[in-house]
Amino acid sequence: MNTNRKISWVHLSSKVKQLLVAVLSVTFGISMYIFMNSFMSGVNSAQTQITFTSMSHIRIYNDLPTDVRQILQTKDKNTLVIVNNAKNIRYTEGIKNTEPIKESVSGLKEISAITEQLNQNIFIRNGVTKINASLSGVDVENEDRLFHTSDYMQQGSFYDLEKRADGIILGYKLAQNLGVGMDDNITVLTSDGMSRIFKIIGIMETGSASVDKTRAIISIRTARQLFSKNRSYATDILINIDDYNKSKETSKKIAAMTDYKVEAWQEGNAQLDSANVLRNILAVAVSFTILIVAGFGIYNIMNMTVNEKIKEIAILKAMGFNGSDIVEIFLTQSIIIGLIGGFTGLAFGYVVSMIVDQIPFKIGSFTTLPIDYSPTDYVLAFLFGLLITAIAGYLPARNASKIDPVAILRG
Repeated sequence: MNTNRKISWVHLSSKVKQLLVAVLSVTFGISMYIFMNSFMSGVNSAQTQITFTSMSHIRIYNDLPTDVRQILQTKDKNTLVIVNNAKNIRYTEGIKNTEPIKESVSGLKEISAITEQLNQNIFIRNGVTKINASLSGVDVENEDRLFHTSDYMQQGSFYDLEKRADGIILGYKLAQNLGVGMDDNITVLTSDGMSRIFKIIGIMETGSASVDKTRAIISIRTARQLFSKNRSYATDILINIDDYNKSKETSKKIAAMTDYKVEAWQEGNAQLDSANVLRNILAVAVSFTILIVAGFGIYNIMNMTVNEKIKEIAILKAMGFNGSDIVEIFLTQSIIIGLIGGFTGLAFGYVVSMIVDQIPFKIGSFTTLPIDYSPTDYVLAFLFGLLITAIAGYLPARNASKIDPVAILRG
């Protein structure tokens, strides 16, 4: 250990309480940085997970034509054509043959899961109670691979849909509004006047109120029979990819493979993406503010140390120590404070996150408050904390290096 570092250590060890206060400032700043970013990242992940319980990253469906052609055309310029209440007509409903599309899309390496659904608005009747609902006919295995629906089952098993053609699963709010429970019978009424009795074999809770209040699920084979559709018919082909943030780029590739409408989730849910960005900005802003406040505390401590040691600094300079030596002495002290406070802050931040992660919080498949343990947050917290403490120590050290030893000793 050289002389400058020995002097730094003597300064620190002679003022233990002052050292403790400085270390605690850094510890608090770094631990709160870790906790805030872990919590906000967890909230964003939870919100995204809840949203994607019923919404895929990319959707393929049969949309209305974008070009509205003139219904009556004439080559005679002197003929006046008047059409009242023109309609934009779609001659085909849904996707008649889903297999070729699924096979071609599955060839893309970024695709993680793909399924098909038959979605229709229906009425569900239980006695005199009749409620409008959204019925989804699903491919059970692929549906679970895409949305992890089995994780959201309150009662019953999601895979029982494969075993029972008369089985139906309801959102828990929809079941409450109908006044029904497990093994009760309900009547499904379609817009074409068809009706069929189903037995409730499961109740699910996704955490999304709009879904839990309106959604009913049956197997896609049963749905095709109910609506008199062919065996490869679906209203939607739903796709998940490895990174949902790249949905727009992947949707463009898929659009080149089919004439149907291909829509990335951002097109209809920009508010979700914006909310995630705003929460991240808020977390970073609060965390940086805490670190900067801690930096001011260290600056004040180092400034007081310089003022207390002003005569010693003058003597050191009179003995031949130059300005860079003085800067090294006090900068070393601040870096030591930053290192000690940094490591304790990492540990304390992890402990706080662990405690919060155990707080009960029941929504959907979540049982505790969401916390995301990202190694990047810990690395950045340590580096930012060390940088701020270094700056807070350098500024008073630079001022100390410029003092005139003769003037101080005379004074």
